[in-house]
Amino acid sequence: QVQLVESGGGSVQAGGSLRLSCAASGLTFSNYAMGWFRQAPGKEREFVATISRFGSTTYYADSVKGRFTISRDNAKNTVYLQMNSLKPEDTAVYYCARAKGQLTSRIADGYDYWGQGTQVTVSS
Repeated sequence: QVQLVESGGGSVQAGGSLRLSCAASGLTFSNYAMGWFRQAPGKEREFVATISRFGSTTYYADSVKGRFTISRDNAKNTVYLQMNSLKPEDTAVYYCARAKGQLTSRIADGYDYWGQGTQVTVSS
């Protein structure tokens, strides 16, 4: 079955960087767009970034544009989220997700498989 496993979360001071990874298995990875979402305590899950099947198209939430970069390595069945200039408001559990098809999406309903999440904590 499809499995998505995130890694790379942790605690960092404001201004620092982290790189999240999401290893996928049980699917033909290059057939699907992928995305990253996050959920902070007491808040709804929100879109962060999405990437097309071969990485030619990416979209970002306005709150992370210019600071975060999504990428993928289809040979490794892995999608990444490079996070720079982190802010305390970036603190959340970050989830990767598989799109329902080849099209990118900015809404959670556009994804059908989710990882377990990885915690990112940014201190001021």
